[in-house]
Amino acid sequence: MERQKIKVLLVDDSAVVRQTLKEVLESDPAIEVIAVAPDPLFALKKMEADRPDVIITDVEMPRMDGLTFLKHIMSGPQPIPVVVCSAKTEEGSENALKALEYGAVDIIQKPKLGTKQFLEESKLRLCDVVKAARISRLRSLRGGLEPRPIQPKLTADVMLPKPNSPVRLETTEKIVVVGASTGGTEALREYLDALPLDAPGMVIVQHMPEHFTAAFAKRLDGLCRVRVKEAEDNDTIIRGRVLIAPGNRHTLLKRAGARYFVEVRDGPLVCRHRPSVDVLFRSAARYAGSNAIGVIMTGMGDDGSRGMKEMRDAGAYTIAQDEETCVVFGMPNEAIKAGAVDVVLPLEKIAPEVLRRSLG
Repeated sequence: MERQKIKVLLVDDSAVVRQTLKEVLESDPAIEVIAVAPDPLFALKKMEADRPDVIITDVEMPRMDGLTFLKHIMSGPQPIPVVVCSAKTEEGSENALKALEYGAVDIIQKPKLGTKQFLEESKLRLCDVVKAARISRLRSLRGGLEPRPIQPKLTADVMLPKPNSPVRLETTEKIVVVGASTGGTEALREYLDALPLDAPGMVIVQHMPEHFTAAFAKRLDGLCRVRVKEAEDNDTIIRGRVLIAPGNRHTLLKRAGARYFVEVRDGPLVCRHRPSVDVLFRSAARYAGSNAIGVIMTGMGDDGSRGMKEMRDAGAYTIAQDEETCVVFGMPNEAIKAGAVDVVLPLEKIAPEVLRRSLG
């Protein structure tokens, strides 16, 4: 029997954006755009005729803004997964992060019209986000909604070749590396909120569009005891500070003597992402070895599974978030299946475990 397509409703006041998103999404045979609407009031009428599986909405629109629309959708008896499509402005970033607090599944960036590379890479991101949103609500369909291959899926080899010899350590300072995707923004907020001022230095890859990671880091910095900032090239990794990989840039851990720092680099998509968790984890395996603690959280796909296996083989301690507390049990599950995980824990127990292991 032919699998039913994922039905998507697009809501944006720009006709050009609506048409561009529709063409990109419908290039994937698993997705069907059943309706488009210029604002939420029109969208609500469309939904009376045909209920979508996923809604993609702007946050800044006439008559009713996207946040109000989202609250309406999420407060109903049958909430629908919502993905926020936002411009890369400061106001757009803040509203998109608020939308995640209100229950949106993920953020996508408004397409840069006429930019071929952006549209090609956006196709990967957009289609994967829609499939992840669908899975986050209907887990029984998880196995049948994995993304179809669109282009060769590059590994971390393109950014950092595998080492020929084991890492030689000149410090015992523990370093924590974390990877997350769909559902990760709120998971990271809960995780970081549980850390003390002197928590071990940390680098995080959260799959998020360019320019939104700065606002995300600023938001976390205001909520948590640890200091949080968007990573910049050559930032030192120190106790009490968390570095968030910038959107659209790969972030690698490096070491010079006893000093750990990050390198922020351009490069191709790795495991369909930039930044990639695999790239960060491989660099941790090479330069931190048994001094590293790796954490993989909620998200779709397998980014991070190979890098975490390399970390564990290098002597690192590795943790995966459990299925019960994940929005999408994709990335942790793939790491578990790869034999890359030492322990599987619910979200609320990850921070205490990281702190316990960092003292060892």
